[in-house]
Amino acid sequence: MDWTTLAGTGLGAVVGVGATLLADRVRWRRETGERDRRERRDLYVTCLTRYRLAYEDRHTAALAHRDGHAGRPDAAVRDAFRASGCDEVRETVLLCAPQETTAVMEDVYTTLRELLEVFAAGDPAPDTPRFQEHRLRHAQAVRAARAAMRDALERGA
Repeated sequence: MDWTTLAGTGLGAVVGVGATLLADRVRWRRETGERDRRERRDLYVTCLTRYRLAYEDRHTAALAHRDGHAGRPDAAVRDAFRASGCDEVRETVLLCAPQETTAVMEDVYTTLRELLEVFAAGDPAPDTPRFQEHRLRHAQAVRAARAAMRDALERGA
């Protein structure tokens, strides 16, 4: 028996198995990266959607209280915020998202909490320029968060 044939066959088998393992590893990393990106995208969408719904619910509670009840709308506004799930989704983002994304999401949350206090106090009224300043600050924080999220998703980070 010719040993070179046997050695060549063995070497070919080792190279073939190694190439297959390498290809599987590359495919696994690509699939894992895609899955992670999809999960982060879903988390980002959930977070921004909950924040938006919390804003809308608190705004509605504040207006309904102002139009139909005397006094400050504290309880209704705070209940609407608690029911929104913002705190839960915020904690999930803080644990699962890249650091640069969590920083901008904290800005969004902070401006959302500022709006909570404005709605709860009933001052300034939603139709005033002072209120619009609060709203604009929140909208700017949301835009910055969207940009950071897009960057993170494009980079795969």
